[in-house]
Amino acid sequence: MPTIDRLTRRNLLQIGAPLLGLGLADFLRLEARSAEAGRSHSNKSLIVFWTDGGISQQDSYDVKPDAPVEYRGMYESIKTNVPGVVLSERLALQAKVMDRLSIVRSVHHENGIHAPSAHWMQTGYFGPTLARNAAQKPSMGSVIARSIGSRQPPMPAYVTIPKSEAFGYQGAVYLGKSYNPFEVGADPNGKDFKVPNLSPPDGLTAKSVDARRTLLNTFDTLRRDIDDSGVMEGLDTFKKQALEMVAGDRMRAAFDLSAEDDKLRDQYGRHRYGQSALLARRLVEAGARCVNINTGNWDHHNDIEKGLDEHLPPLDRAIAALVEDLTARGMLNDVIIYCAGEFGRTPRMNGHAGRDHWSDCFSVLLAGGGIQGGRIVGASEKWGGGVQERLVTPLDLLATIYHILGVPLDTHYEDVSGRPTSIVGGGLPIQELL
Repeated sequence: MPTIDRLTRRNLLQIGAPLLGLGLADFLRLEARSAEAGRSHSNKSLIVFWTDGGISQQDSYDVKPDAPVEYRGMYESIKTNVPGVVLSERLALQAKVMDRLSIVRSVHHENGIHAPSAHWMQTGYFGPTLARNAAQKPSMGSVIARSIGSRQPPMPAYVTIPKSEAFGYQGAVYLGKSYNPFEVGADPNGKDFKVPNLSPPDGLTAKSVDARRTLLNTFDTLRRDIDDSGVMEGLDTFKKQALEMVAGDRMRAAFDLSAEDDKLRDQYGRHRYGQSALLARRLVEAGARCVNINTGNWDHHNDIEKGLDEHLPPLDRAIAALVEDLTARGMLNDVIIYCAGEFGRTPRMNGHAGRDHWSDCFSVLLAGGGIQGGRIVGASEKWGGGVQERLVTPLDLLATIYHILGVPLDTHYEDVSGRPTSIVGGGLPIQELL
């Protein structure tokens, strides 16, 4: 890798691949296109807690305290600060901020296999099968990036922490690679956490006096002696901004968790859930539009108590701390919090003290962004087997999020066959939350 003093034209033309991580200049092009479209002036962002594998609704957000033990499970129910609303005892911190949370307890789709269900919840549409795992539709994060872009370029519009899930279906598909998420690439709770994709080129160190300016001046020098092919003209805007993201203090500072007070970091929790949530808050504050936190695996077919004892408390702490932090900063109305997985778990415990896949009726959590707090939308049947009232589809959930963010619900994008395809189909915003 060349140092700054030995950068050549060929080196510079390679910027955006190994030199700048995952094609940062592509992210910047999408911001420019979104700005040109001028379709939304929304200042809102989205933070997603993706519970890969499927969180058990009966042990978290839709407890059944009066059900037989094989349905009720091992946890007690506790009161929240909203009269009549109870949660699992493992969500004690969220119970204290329930007045700022809302739960949809009647989500339904028609598949109980991980890949198709993850695709359904991330894109709104059924897609893959066991024989064809490839994504068929763009993820909601990519739709958001394409439709309204970053709030403050050059911060990418769409970020995943620590990386995109293989079956999370979090990519752009036919929207184009420039709308894929920027992957942080490391656990924010890791020792000496730093973002590999923001590592500067060789030579861009403290020993380089004003390295960023030197690089940009190099661009200008090279432009003067290049032909009229237009290559450098294309580099000017996006590559310079990509360099700003890598070398610029403002963007790098957004990823620096050490800048946060230790007490606040402790409040979020010194674990992957908590530090990812804190990083997500910093990123939306710096201009990201959608940050997707991929949490631990929730596919608890066996000994579900052990699995949930490991995952529910840190999730509880992370969400509650995020709500409190956003409130204190006056940001809660501008940031949607969304917690969901591909499906829920069977109402009845199996013979291995676990719960299996269940898509007939499960729960998701929504908060912030102007969403009404303390609301329960829909209901499951007595023991949780199916929807008792107010069936909600994945497209309804996405339509709600898009509507709040300012993404026009009549938006269509051409699919791989060139056919205009709706981002929400027949989905409608959940009016009870608005």
